[in-house]
Amino acid sequence: MKKQERIRLLITREAARLMYEEGVGQYFDAKRMAAKRLIGKQYRFTPKYLPSNGEISDALYELSQLKDPDTHEERLYRMRCRALEVMEQLEPFSPRLIGSVSTGRIREGSDIDLHVFCDEIEELEHYLNTLGWHYERQTTTINVNGRFVDYQHIHLDFDFPIELSVYPLRELRVVGRSSTDNKPIRRLSATKVRQLITDEHWSLYIKSG
Repeated sequence: MKKQERIRLLITREAARLMYEEGVGQYFDAKRMAAKRLIGKQYRFTPKYLPSNGEISDALYELSQLKDPDTHEERLYRMRCRALEVMEQLEPFSPRLIGSVSTGRIREGSDIDLHVFCDEIEELEHYLNTLGWHYERQTTTINVNGRFVDYQHIHLDFDFPIELSVYPLRELRVVGRSSTDNKPIRRLSATKVRQLITDEHWSLYIKSG
């Protein structure tokens, strides 16, 4: 293995460890922290050593399987069931499941990521209030092609953390690309999540009655 490939692999593994064991939440932060620890400040001048988000995601998944093989499936099953319950309650807002719970690549600290669609966030908040759910609203500003756009997020208080990313109705059919692998984001409707549970967790589904 060439030196460049070896260093890249070491950074990938360390970044995955940082995310799994030390709770670093972003790939961007994890890869730079790992590079700085392994090769020092000169990593800034050698971007070829830095792994992609997808490489770190693969290593993180392998690490979670190695560290916690017995409870991984059960945890994933419970997270998908919780996601489905919430999605059924939020049906008027066309919820879609994305992220690690949809792909199965969860780790300790993973949350349930849902996209919901409405033109007035106050309508969603009123609906959540009628359900009696506890939540917090957060606004993030993102630079989109040179234009700053505000996105609204709702954090729900359940046994697993749940984040609702709120989009206008016109974007229901718009599929973005993942920051992890640049592939189209996998967005699952409640019907598809239910099918996923019965297909991939049949034995647990039967046991739970």
